[in-house]
Amino acid sequence: MAVSLKGRHFLKLEDFTKEELIQILDTADFIKMRHKIGIREEMLKGKTLAMIFEKSSTRTRVSFEVGMAQLGGEALHLSSRDIQIGRGETIADTSRVLSRYVDGIMIRTYGQEIVEEMAKYSDVPVINALTDEFHPCQIMADFQTMREKFHKLEGLKIAYIGDAANVANSLLIGSSIMGIDISLACPKGYQPTDEILATANKFAKKSGAKIVITDNIEEAVKGSDALYTDIWVSMGKEEEMKKRFEDLKDYQINSKVLGMAKENAIVMHCLPAHRGEEITDEVLEGAQSVVFDEAENRLHAQKAIMALIMG
Repeated sequence: MAVSLKGRHFLKLEDFTKEELIQILDTADFIKMRHKIGIREEMLKGKTLAMIFEKSSTRTRVSFEVGMAQLGGEALHLSSRDIQIGRGETIADTSRVLSRYVDGIMIRTYGQEIVEEMAKYSDVPVINALTDEFHPCQIMADFQTMREKFHKLEGLKIAYIGDAANVANSLLIGSSIMGIDISLACPKGYQPTDEILATANKFAKKSGAKIVITDNIEEAVKGSDALYTDIWVSMGKEEEMKKRFEDLKDYQINSKVLGMAKENAIVMHCLPAHRGEEITDEVLEGAQSVVFDEAENRLHAQKAIMALIMG
């Protein structure tokens, strides 16, 4: 039986049960199906979302703004240059003021503690649109894409290759909640933290998901239904570029690596992609790539999140 998610913050996947995440995915599928036949579900008519960007964006900016419009509401784009938070106003004060004006706050920023503090002082739902630690909205779009391709999630295996940063953290925890086996192939120094692993293992114990952390790509990829990667140098890590390129140069999804997975395996990437680095152009543009399906599903998954917590 569906439960109401109204008024909830969407900060990280571990805050939700498997059943609640499935409810979001079912809503995303419904909204997408209606969208494809030209029906707009104006679930947020007359409501406003404040969108705070301390990090630049393509997919997040467009998908949230278009999503609000398609749900009948409005979105306000607020860069750190546009509001006083960029000139020293506290997160708490910004949150308390904004939540008296709008019906929801979306923030794309650096530290997870920033979105946590925003939520603590907000009277309206706060959505984490990316931090250095987590990217929960992306993973909901990924899960929607996987369900479209395999018609299930539980029992699948996904292999992540590269740097275990925010996307990998959310993918690891989300997979553990949903009962998806997950292997991460990352060089030493780029593997998940003990804290992230402890959280994932807690959920895996309940769901039965198997977790493997290794520096061996073949070990991680063997028997996988999906391969996933992300850029080697995330925003804020530019000063480490030379070292990261050297450490991660062998952790690439290419045709050889794809051949280690199941014959019908799909290839995933959160974008933007640096072709020829973490993924080859051949694989990204190949028949097994669902990268642009994922990007499209950011719109529908986020519409579901907004509709359920703001509606």
